[in-house]
Amino acid sequence: MGAPDKPQSNSNSMQRVKVYHLNEDGKWDDRGTGHVSIDYVERSEELSLCVIDEDDNETLLVHPINTEDIYRKQEDTIISWRDPERSTELALSFQETAGCSYVWDQICTMQRNLYVSSLNSEPFPSLNSELRELPAVELTTLPLILKIVTENGMSDQMRLTELILKDHDFFRNLMDVFKICEDLENVDGLHMIFNIVKGIILLNSSQILEKIFGDEMIMEIIGCLEYDPGVPHSQHHRNFLKEHVVFKEAIPIKDPLVLSKIHQTYRIGYLKDVVLARVLDDAIVANLNSVIHANNAIVVSLLKDDSTFIQELFARLRSPSTSMESKKNLVYFLHEFCSLSKSLQVVQQLRLFRDLMNEGIFHVIEEILQIPDKKLVLTGADILVLFLTQDPNLLRSYVVRTEGTPLLGLLVKGMMEDFGDKMHCQFLEIIRTLLDANALSGGAQRANIMDIFLEKHIPELVDVITASCLEKSGSIFEGGARRVSTKPEVLLSICELLCFCIMQDSSRTKCSFLQKNVAEKVLHLTRRKEKYLVVAAVRFVRTLLSVHDDHVQSYVVKNNVLKPIIDVFIANGNRYNLLNSAVLDLLEHIRKGNATLLLKYIVDTFWDQLAQFQSLASIQAFKIKYEQCLESAVPQNTADAVDLRRRVDERALDKEEEDYFNEDSDEEDSASASNTKKEKPASNTKKEEPKPHVSNGVAASPASSSPRSGGLVDYEDDEDDEDYKPPPKKQPEVSEEEEGELLGLKRKSPFVEREQEPSKKPRLGKNPKRENVFAVLCSTLSHAVLASKKGQGGTTGSAARSILAKEPEDSRSSEENNRSNSDNENHKGDGVSSSEQGSSDKGKKLNGEESLVVASESSPEMAVNGS
Repeated sequence: MGAPDKPQSNSNSMQRVKVYHLNEDGKWDDRGTGHVSIDYVERSEELSLCVIDEDDNETLLVHPINTEDIYRKQEDTIISWRDPERSTELALSFQETAGCSYVWDQICTMQRNLYVSSLNSEPFPSLNSELRELPAVELTTLPLILKIVTENGMSDQMRLTELILKDHDFFRNLMDVFKICEDLENVDGLHMIFNIVKGIILLNSSQILEKIFGDEMIMEIIGCLEYDPGVPHSQHHRNFLKEHVVFKEAIPIKDPLVLSKIHQTYRIGYLKDVVLARVLDDAIVANLNSVIHANNAIVVSLLKDDSTFIQELFARLRSPSTSMESKKNLVYFLHEFCSLSKSLQVVQQLRLFRDLMNEGIFHVIEEILQIPDKKLVLTGADILVLFLTQDPNLLRSYVVRTEGTPLLGLLVKGMMEDFGDKMHCQFLEIIRTLLDANALSGGAQRANIMDIFLEKHIPELVDVITASCLEKSGSIFEGGARRVSTKPEVLLSICELLCFCIMQDSSRTKCSFLQKNVAEKVLHLTRRKEKYLVVAAVRFVRTLLSVHDDHVQSYVVKNNVLKPIIDVFIANGNRYNLLNSAVLDLLEHIRKGNATLLLKYIVDTFWDQLAQFQSLASIQAFKIKYEQCLESAVPQNTADAVDLRRRVDERALDKEEEDYFNEDSDEEDSASASNTKKEKPASNTKKEEPKPHVSNGVAASPASSSPRSGGLVDYEDDEDDEDYKPPPKKQPEVSEEEEGELLGLKRKSPFVEREQEPSKKPRLGKNPKRENVFAVLCSTLSHAVLASKKGQGGTTGSAARSILAKEPEDSRSSEENNRSNSDNENHKGDGVSSSEQGSSDKGKKLNGEESLVVASESSPEMAVNGS
């Protein structure tokens, strides 16, 4: 028994609730605790919310589920609603959150099912489904009519609308009853009529709205809506509309339909915005706006098609006899007429504005902009904005004409004046639209306007900045000029317009700005106390430098343009504000743009001041970029010096090539003299002469820089070598293995020779004439050495004979080994090693070709002296 009871206990706890009722004092009364369920009640086909007392099983609550949106879930354990039948507030407080969520889901599901079933049932299943017509409108039937109008579902609205439209006398009879109730001061009847009229309007039927907003009924409908039960006192809307609202006709309108639509439009707007502003939903407001929009389209179409009306309008505007008051009304009417044209289709709008331009509307606006009345000037500017919104080319085509040029000047003048309420911004937008290069058409017109603007009006704008930034020297301003007080917002607008001109047409603008010193004058704003004006000046320079033009950069450097900016940056100190960011952004732009001239100018001129800000990443990067520019500029600035060094290096390279070719020439001479072996010994070359450098960067050994080891063409050194007679040295005995190793070192392998051939061939092709000269010199020197060594005895003579006579390999290698060892002993005192020993010790430091050449050669004095 215990096991089945546990699930039952859990289920009971989920369904356990307390029933509360809201009393008249606004407090919740506890009606008891029980278990809730949703089920069909006996003798009823409706699903109901039932609560049974947990103690005595009495019914605490039976509530049929309603399809209306009356249920609310509060927090996680309370469901509350207002019972429409009993007009009471009820609430269920659940013990478990899960139970509350379960019952709430069940209620929502039941509501959806009931709504779907109601749609699938008869078209009009409610009370009104049996009505064939509305009851007669009388004082006694007002409660029944109110119930029919207000207590209907969504499906009943169409039926009710049909019945109201079918009864043509319904509204007339209702208005008669309203007058009776008003005369009798029947407040209850007036409150019921208010709710009936409001309910009919909320039906949102265009046909009904058209009927009640007619001229014969609109005022009485507004009268019915004066008696709102939610307002303690009745409103006086009719009195306001009749006495305080005055309809002014700048020009008499003779068409009665136009007059009717104008009045109706105003009253509907008043009804929407004032009378029923609290009760109208978005759908009804949108419907009322569509009615107003349609009325405006009808009014504008009828007026624009009346040629007599338009001609009379412009004739009065041009007439000098028209009073100022009449002209004001005409201007206001013209502005409203152009504004209402938005209700027309696009093609009709364009046609209307072209007709107005042909009638001379721009000339009229020129006169309006010169009137002292600032409100009237604002109205004229608004008309221009409407034209620019529709088609900017209409105004552009007028401004480029001779008669239209003054209009552009008036716009510039209006931009510089203080109208209050930031009205100057409107003139700024007009000028920007005229100069906009992104327009899809009118490019030639825009270019002409830009030329006119740069030539005539840029100096005027810049002079305003200059005059407002003059500094006093004692009691006198700079240059003796008079300082003009200009609103800061006007100066800011001028800076924005100058930047806009640069971005739209940089080629035209930069020339004009450089010629007129615009940048220097704009930077006078750095003297102002308003920081946003200082930032505007910095941004102007930033925009000017974005052109990336050499002339602009040269101008900046020549005139020291950036000095005021650096000064204000230094004065700003370490404060992190908009000024600090603007200057750093300017420097960053120069750095990223690789403006070398500006980089050098700023660092060379202002680095002493900027050095204190090196902790900033932008300043550090700027200095690094400057140093990189200096390094990259060295080859360009010292081209002559580099050419000179290149020629010296080429001479040194030629010397090395001569030595290299001498090696080949001596080998060929030796081969032709002996004709005994195809392979040439490498010991009779003369490459151990002094060299300024080695191609792979390894410095020449001290032995090669000895004064006794000169080149073949250095005849003075050769004479010295002939007189030199070293003392005889004892030759150490060399084994056959050592002779083989030494012979292997002194020989050139065929593989290495093949590797050297590609590098030798282009060298031979460089100067064949020089090759022949070296070959002759080598041959001559070799014969001279033979002749000088014949009289010498001992080891030296045998060594020379072994070289020239091409003795067998064993003896030749022994001789060469002895000569190498004796040469090493000769130079021990000077700290100099032989080339053979140096090559074996430092062979790892030398690359392929040079390593082999040095290892296989001996110095010239070794060959001459026989050592």
